[in-house]
Amino acid sequence: MLTGWRRALSGLRRAGPARPAARSSRSGAQRWVSSTGWCPVGVAFNAQQPPQPRWAVGKKTGLFGVAELNCPEGFQKTQEKSLQEAEQLVQKACTIPPGKETVKVFDQLSDALCRVADLADFVKIAHPDLAFREAAEEACRSIGTMVEKLNTNVDLCQSLRKLLADKDVMASLDPETRRVAELFMFDFEISGIHLDEEKRRKAVNLNVKILDLCNEFLMGSHLPNKIEKHILPAHIRHEFAVEANYALISGLNADSPNDLVREVAYKIFLYPNAQQLHCLEELLTSRNHLAQLVGYDTFAQRALQGTMAKTPETVMQFLLKLSDKLFNRAQKDFEIMEGIKMKLNPMKSKLMPWDHPYYSGILRAERYNIEPSLYCPFFSLGACMEGLNILFNKLLGISLYAEEPEKGEVWSVDVRKLAVVHEQEGLLGYIYCDFFQRPDKPHQDCHFTIRGGRLKENGEYQLPIVVLMLSLPNPAGGSPTLLTPGMMENLFHEMGHAMHSMLGRTQYQHVTGTRCSTDFAEVPSVLMEYFANDYRVVNQFARHYKTGQPLPQNMVSRLCESKKVSAAADMQLQVFYAVLDQIYHGKHPLKKSTTEILKETQEKFYGLPYVPNTAWQLRFSHLVGYGAKYYSYLMSRAVASMVWKQCFVQDPFNRTMGERYRREMLAHGGGKEPMLMVQGMLQKCPSMEDFVDALVSDLDQDFETFFMDSE
Repeated sequence: MLTGWRRALSGLRRAGPARPAARSSRSGAQRWVSSTGWCPVGVAFNAQQPPQPRWAVGKKTGLFGVAELNCPEGFQKTQEKSLQEAEQLVQKACTIPPGKETVKVFDQLSDALCRVADLADFVKIAHPDLAFREAAEEACRSIGTMVEKLNTNVDLCQSLRKLLADKDVMASLDPETRRVAELFMFDFEISGIHLDEEKRRKAVNLNVKILDLCNEFLMGSHLPNKIEKHILPAHIRHEFAVEANYALISGLNADSPNDLVREVAYKIFLYPNAQQLHCLEELLTSRNHLAQLVGYDTFAQRALQGTMAKTPETVMQFLLKLSDKLFNRAQKDFEIMEGIKMKLNPMKSKLMPWDHPYYSGILRAERYNIEPSLYCPFFSLGACMEGLNILFNKLLGISLYAEEPEKGEVWSVDVRKLAVVHEQEGLLGYIYCDFFQRPDKPHQDCHFTIRGGRLKENGEYQLPIVVLMLSLPNPAGGSPTLLTPGMMENLFHEMGHAMHSMLGRTQYQHVTGTRCSTDFAEVPSVLMEYFANDYRVVNQFARHYKTGQPLPQNMVSRLCESKKVSAAADMQLQVFYAVLDQIYHGKHPLKKSTTEILKETQEKFYGLPYVPNTAWQLRFSHLVGYGAKYYSYLMSRAVASMVWKQCFVQDPFNRTMGERYRREMLAHGGGKEPMLMVQGMLQKCPSMEDFVDALVSDLDQDFETFFMDSE
């Protein structure tokens, strides 16, 4: 019933319209504004230090303004308060007569738990203080256990069932309320509410076990492998971290120009770990047991309910059609890469999986002279934030303002707080920007819902709060943080998630913002990548951080043309991952080991050979958050491509299309069938062939048509 808080892509009081922060230090922010003319939000992010929080005076608040969270022990207080509120709401939900109030109380119950669980889900991985992380982890576990119990609470379900059975009352409800009621019932059903008491208890235990296995698998997927350092050739040992007599291999070293370094990293980092292998097998088996227990043939069948694709058969149809269309293009990409390797390393010229990222990068640089350091001075963090501000203002009438956090409100001194303000509607919500590297901080760029928006009982709107987490280099040497083109694109991508959260103005937090089907949730973020690669957009903000000189149009054109290099091979790799994910979550017991399935799938769907004694699937962390749904990246990109070409390619600042985009796609969150939202935007119902054609046409698109001279 309350699964929404798990859907992370990954100032609590309502205030008037936010205003730009005005306390930036002269040595930092004001120097940038005087030399380059940045807008206030650009000033705030180009400053050497963030605006100083009001920490010298006043009472200390807690994380995100939650008073109790000014210390780790506060999580115990918040979870107890949440659980007490939940108990009262359960009693209310079980006794009120069927009607809209039933759905409201269910959503209040969901909100009471999500307010703690969502926040704790972020803190447990991002807070620099171990005590805070451990307290948040315990809160997640406590709330998660309650969620699983509520999902199998017969009396609670019966109250909702009475509502759904009353045709007259259901007909009187607005479409969003009807859908939310149906979604709550769906959560009951996939949790086994229809089972007898013993089987319901088994379902709860399986869900708890799966949560534990997911955490264990995630941790194991990032752990380094080690090897006695004397085994490595002496001339490459310096490429790896050393601990006592061991070399630690913590990644694939994909960008290393040394073929041997990449090969060694690939073979050692992906060498099978028995404990991790057992964890994956247990996870897949437990998911399958749960799915079959609640009435599904496979976990994939259960997971795909409510998505755009709806069934595993549709997903495989999509992936197989795409694979066929990509085959010849990908083969050509690999032949070109192998030709380059033959020139550089004629004694060992066969193209291998560890070569794909490196030689595709070489090919881009060779053809288009793409050197990231040439672009970085034009992409200061402040400039990029200003670009987002300009784009949102022109498309949606929205502005971003930097605000000063209260004492204790943020978890690190370099976290920036943004207020999102609409020109007519006022304050829409808050975005906390945790952008900079620090020890023990996860490296993956991601978006977290901290609090969902909803219409409260007193008629006010509960403002959404989100965190965007990146891993940008810290400012140094008197300069602002300078982004590579890839970092800039990632920033735009994650901000797409954030704006989805800000603009998903639903009545119910259960379907707010990104609480929607996974294959739709990535559409707004992927669409932002198209804006980030359009010269007319880039020209609004990309200028040299010292001189103010704009980025030349031909540099943007070369950069975007370079993205087509090896694009078919890159997409083929994603198809391989997505197919593997479907097979792992398909019929059980699996016919072969996960590694044998990996080998077979790679040989069929990817143009480079499997490497013996490797087990890449053990590093496939997306199996946790995207189990049976990894295809979502490809399907979302297809939708985003269609939206871009039909609605924005002629004018990326078209306010009419921006308002349609908000009205048809962003505003509903998960409160409307995803395919209906796509239909509303495109004004037609796309087929699987349309999705495939949209992706393939991107490989051949003449990007020059996108870049019109701004003059």
